[in-house]
Amino acid sequence: MGAAGSSALARLGLPALPGPRWLGVAALGLAAVALGAVAWRRARPGRRRRLQQVGTVSELWIYPIKSCKGVSVDAAECTALGLRSGHLRDRFWLVIKEDGHMVTGRQEPQLVLVSINYEDDCLILRAPGMDQLVLPTKLLSSNKLHDCRVFGLDIQGRDCGDEAAQWFTSFLKTDAFRLVQFEKNMKARASNEIFPSLDKNYQVAYPDCSPVMILSEASLADLNTRMEKKVKINNFRPNIVVTGCSAFEEDTWDELLIGNVEMKKILACPRCIMTTVDPDTGVIDRKEPLETLKSYRLCDPSERKLYGKSPLFGQYFVLENPGTIHVGDPVYLLGQE
Repeated sequence: MGAAGSSALARLGLPALPGPRWLGVAALGLAAVALGAVAWRRARPGRRRRLQQVGTVSELWIYPIKSCKGVSVDAAECTALGLRSGHLRDRFWLVIKEDGHMVTGRQEPQLVLVSINYEDDCLILRAPGMDQLVLPTKLLSSNKLHDCRVFGLDIQGRDCGDEAAQWFTSFLKTDAFRLVQFEKNMKARASNEIFPSLDKNYQVAYPDCSPVMILSEASLADLNTRMEKKVKINNFRPNIVVTGCSAFEEDTWDELLIGNVEMKKILACPRCIMTTVDPDTGVIDRKEPLETLKSYRLCDPSERKLYGKSPLFGQYFVLENPGTIHVGDPVYLLGQE
């Protein structure tokens, strides 16, 4: 059983259980069902919360390069800027045009065909018809700094070198491209710039909106009952996939505890044509599953100023504290006692 599971058991006042982590998680889940909503006290004195298990983490995903394939991991460190596994950071790399404007699967859908492995502190990039590219995660400080534009906001990135630039340029064949990397000492994009109408305070590097996105298996299954051609979880690129809950139950989750990490919901995830890029072929459909989602997942009219006509699918969260989460961790809803 993982350290996160053991610490969760300790918070419930239960002894740590021997055996594989999945068995321990299963036992923990049974204990949670038996106890119902239980009280949990944080390190801060005087604060007491109720815990109710609402699901279990079934998948964890890190997407190192924006719009490229994700990397499935068994455990991830949760940081203020998103999920991390060693030097593998979520959306810390970005393809840009030479003028600094971001390039994503919306403009270059074949980016979704670029797969990434992580070996010896290097990203190993592969794509159809291309030799692999070995990309060090630690760049020379002498590499050029680019002023980039991500959804109209300024942010910097350090150039990953001519070899990486030529690799993406040769693969996409539509323009001259560069690859840049975000560094933790750089100024990230602030939430009040991304969503001026929201009273939130957090930062992100190259993700669209927030450090973490959560989606349930049940919501995907519900969507697929309405689709002629089924879609995959990869169409939606969540960081945390949850099983064991009902469809769209994640819409109701305001504060969560996973492992030793508290998360607070920011807003729902408004969907765009990126969801219509087939993750297996790199072909953009521009219609499905977006049109089906629009038929039943539009926002309440009172929220139209925030979401417009975009359908909502998945939820964005921000971290309240750093920590580690694992596949198999229970997902607890935090409530007031």
